[in-house]
Amino acid sequence: MNILSIQSHVAYGHAGNASAVFPLQRMGLNVWPVYTVMFSNHTGHGQWRGPVFAPDTVAEVIQGIDDRGVLPTCSAVLSGYLGDPQMARVILDAVAKVRAANPDALYCCDPVIGDVDRGIFVRPGVPEHFRDAVIQHADILTPNHFETEFLTGRSLRTLEDALGAARELLARGPKVVLITSLLREDAPEDSIEMLAVTEQQAFLVRTPRLTFPTPMNGSGDATTALFLARYLQTRDLKAALEHVAGAMFALFNETHQQQSRELLLVAVQDQLVAPQQTFTAEAV
Repeated sequence: MNILSIQSHVAYGHAGNASAVFPLQRMGLNVWPVYTVMFSNHTGHGQWRGPVFAPDTVAEVIQGIDDRGVLPTCSAVLSGYLGDPQMARVILDAVAKVRAANPDALYCCDPVIGDVDRGIFVRPGVPEHFRDAVIQHADILTPNHFETEFLTGRSLRTLEDALGAARELLARGPKVVLITSLLREDAPEDSIEMLAVTEQQAFLVRTPRLTFPTPMNGSGDATTALFLARYLQTRDLKAALEHVAGAMFALFNETHQQQSRELLLVAVQDQLVAPQQTFTAEAV
């Protein structure tokens, strides 16, 4: 399978495509990475260098891929961080091209807006663009806790709140909603959860919560990539959720043990494919 991944990129560390491409490849998928920005490092460091690419530049790259006549072999489009609100037009145009060439292709949208530790960290206009113009076109939507609250205007205090928010997002167009980094008040202490919901199913998985001195950038990008890969391979919501829970816990655990500021993707690469510790997703 081939994945067209339109995201940011960093030279040092892991965020955007630098966090998503390697897990997809280790899962056995071929990736066509297209960069929306090219930064020296992720913005969590406070300082960085590098350009935000103009939407027309990104569109040119995608057109060049289309010129090769390979879009019928594309299984999914994956998008994440938007450096510019107008990049949404480019991404949706790419989705339309791929769907025209392969009607079975999926669009997986990670609506990168912010998180509970940092609030909104993208440019003005980007959050509203995701909410009003992008998520309706996605087949798979993977917001974190904070992003789910922004997109729905709901507060996620309980499991029922989270289920209601996921179903509201489903009603807007996506077929699958994965809420990541769920921190509801009625969950066991020192745990973190993910909730995967379709019209027919809903599964919740819980793992131990590891605390880092600073927010771990790029984790959402890796989570979405791993979920997409396993879902494409199995079309099984429960299996995809359990896989990403085990793989991401292994990644977080190793990163935490080594006290690394960057995700240690290479160190745990085998567990990205076959996690040693498994977590059972429960139907809710």
